Amino acid sequence: MPPPLDSGHPRRWRILAVLVCCLLSIILDNTVLNVALRTLTDPRHGLGATHSQLEWILSSYTLVFAALLFACGAAADRFGRRRLLLFGLVVFGLASLASAYADSPLTLIITRAAMGVGAAAVMPSTLAVIAAVFPMRERPRAIGVWAGAVGFALAIGPITGGLLLSRFWWGSIFLVNVPLVLGCVVAVLLVVPESRGHPDRGLDLPGVGLSVAGLAALVYGVIAGGRLGTVTDVRVWAPILVGVAALWLFVRHERRAAQPAFELSFLRDPAFSAALVAVGFVSFAMLGFLFFSAFYLQSVRGYSPLRAGSFTLALAAANVLVGPLSAVAVRRHGPRAVCTAGLLSVGAALLGVALVRQHTPPWALVPMFALLGGGMAAVLPAASMSIMTAIPREKAGVSSAMNNTVRQVGNVLGVAVLGSVLASTYRAGVSDELTVLPAAARHDAGESLDATLAAALARGGDTSALVAAARAAFIDAMHLTAVLAALLALAGAAVTLRWLPRKLPTQDRPAAAIPGRPQRYAVESSPKP
Repeated sequence: MPPPLDSGHPRRWRILAVLVCCLLSIILDNTVLNVALRTLTDPRHGLGATHSQLEWILSSYTLVFAALLFACGAAADRFGRRRLLLFGLVVFGLASLASAYADSPLTLIITRAAMGVGAAAVMPSTLAVIAAVFPMRERPRAIGVWAGAVGFALAIGPITGGLLLSRFWWGSIFLVNVPLVLGCVVAVLLVVPESRGHPDRGLDLPGVGLSVAGLAALVYGVIAGGRLGTVTDVRVWAPILVGVAALWLFVRHERRAAQPAFELSFLRDPAFSAALVAVGFVSFAMLGFLFFSAFYLQSVRGYSPLRAGSFTLALAAANVLVGPLSAVAVRRHGPRAVCTAGLLSVGAALLGVALVRQHTPPWALVPMFALLGGGMAAVLPAASMSIMTAIPREKAGVSSAMNNTVRQVGNVLGVAVLGSVLASTYRAGVSDELTVLPAAARHDAGESLDATLAAALARGGDTSALVAAARAAFIDAMHLTAVLAALLALAGAAVTLRWLPRKLPTQDRPAAAIPGRPQRYAVESSPKP
């Protein structure tokens, strides 16, 4: 017999520990790559990747991750969350192994996309299992732990990457995933029970296809704009228009579909929609910050990957301290106050970046990382609690997928949009200084700071003036990029302050019964062998 609806699974806290380990294994990869970006541009020690290829190496993972979350959330509810969790872990582990031995930027982009497939199967399953095994009175605390683990994994990624790169080759940042995944597979088999939502729920394949096409085309156009330094080129505006059109068709299809991948009806609830805005905006700012800060610390200041990654210890420490307090604060003050305060903290950290110079003392950089980490640790648990308590338990897989889709779309656009603003602003700022280079080399040299430094080294002679001008142009571009991200974070704070509810609900929202089927609590008391 399954446990009563309000008692929860008897081993729920042990189950949560296993789910958090699964989560850490896939989220860590979101940021562990950041400190390796400069290494990947090196043709001798890396893959000789260009700036736009780096953006795709980062974005291919998160783009596939985001696009497939809809389908994976519905599949988890239909076929079993434990089953899909195991499938995702195996795919993620095999793709990580392939990424470690990639021999070109294109190969790495493809294998990273395959990693995104596995991650998309893991992520919604973890949050859906939490919603299934925890009673309503304990669910906010469990979701707070889950969201805190997301923030912690994002924060420790760069220092983990720095440690690995200080001793091993760049592929080690992917190879380390393999033993982690193996341990998670064993733990899931031993501890996690099977659970389902509506087993006869269909998969919205047209909706998934439109969402993948729309996001891919939109991100491609944005990245192309940064690489080319213009928005008037047909290679920029044409894919952007295709992406917008595909996403419009996606929304139109979802409104009419009997079993949509993206439950647009949920968006009518401010507790759900305003929380999604908070998740998207904080993810956009976070990944954009980590992208440009990696180049500032390594290419401008000349730090090693390990030293650059060590700055994120402040971000991780803030996550560890603020994450558990966020869940307590939500129960006491409500999600509105906590999310708004967190987004204001993120905005303040990004505005502080506008004051950074090439030789700013290292101790002055630490508070910005801490503010960003603390803000993220406040927003993610509070928003996730609001999202997961605003919908019926039977829809846990779909709502979890929507939550994580918005977060991953924020990650993708944070890298694509802010990376493109950084690249185009840098190109405009350094173009006059590139006249000392041969005409054939100027366009490629203006793509990024590392490209300029490499061109200066290849030219030989006294290039100190060009190097100094390139670093100054990068810092100016970083300032503009950080201010843009700060304004978006502050806009998110205004949305949550205006529309996010003050308090969480105290009981589950009822769902309409499936025709011809009695409602039941579909969680087995013990895992299947």
